[in-house]
Amino acid sequence: MTQTTLADQVVIEGIGVHRGQPARVVLHPAEANSGITFLRTNLPNGTQRLIEARHTSVQDTQLCTIIGDKTGASIATIEHLMSALAGLEIDNVLVEVDGPEMPILDGSSRIFVEQILQVGVKRLFAPRKMVRVLRPVLIEMGNAHAELSPYDGFRLDIEIDFKNPAIGRQTYSFDFSADRYRREVAAARTFGFMKDVEALWKAGLALGASLENTVAVGEDRVVNPEGLRFPNEFVRHKLLDAIGDLSLAGHALQGHYKAFCPGHKLNVMMLSALFSDRRNYAVTDAVRRPARARGEMVMQPVAAFAPEVN
Repeated sequence: MTQTTLADQVVIEGIGVHRGQPARVVLHPAEANSGITFLRTNLPNGTQRLIEARHTSVQDTQLCTIIGDKTGASIATIEHLMSALAGLEIDNVLVEVDGPEMPILDGSSRIFVEQILQVGVKRLFAPRKMVRVLRPVLIEMGNAHAELSPYDGFRLDIEIDFKNPAIGRQTYSFDFSADRYRREVAAARTFGFMKDVEALWKAGLALGASLENTVAVGEDRVVNPEGLRFPNEFVRHKLLDAIGDLSLAGHALQGHYKAFCPGHKLNVMMLSALFSDRRNYAVTDAVRRPARARGEMVMQPVAAFAPEVN
């Protein structure tokens, strides 16, 4: 199996969900072994900074995943794009961002997926790397907990439990494939509670949130007039976030992630725990596919996005 990048650049514009500021994102094709790297532009004095999409770059996980460097340059809410790239098995991209936060778009990774598939994915003739989990790693944070264990593939079992009757207890099991990601996960939107809105605004957060990009939950119902995209959209979005956060391992994961009430902090904590002991993991070449003729192969754009609705 070989590495991938984009067949052409992708331009996406929108506003950030927390700061409410406009942002322009350009996804550039990148060479093999360069990984996912963010280029933060439009900094003071016209400077720009490269920030690696790795768990070691994470600066904060309050409501979203924020990466940055020691100079203070940062980019917030990267998890949906990271999830889209991992979901499409794309290894190398330079992500140019001209603001402090990624655009929220519709609150899911669907638009990122659609735009990427319009230009297509290109294979590079360098072996794909993966992080193979060698022994179980367990973490706890309050009532939330997670385990990452050896597995032949990448599987996620996510469970959430909210007192709000509009959500309640939901579980979702997902054996990863790019096709299943497009159909079952990418369209699941972020969500928030109406009771928390005023406090978030006072904290300078959720300034760009609206019913166009967030599933709003009242005391006992979903406020959005169109309702949910999936009956269990809430847990599917938690799974979408987990895929994005765990991709900060730097390579595709081979393991089984089982988590109860996960959030960005728990997901990133798991990566820190995994990499804290060299006996927990191995970085290896992915299983190779049948050899192809020499030269780069360009995957053709996929047909119109059609999420599965249950």
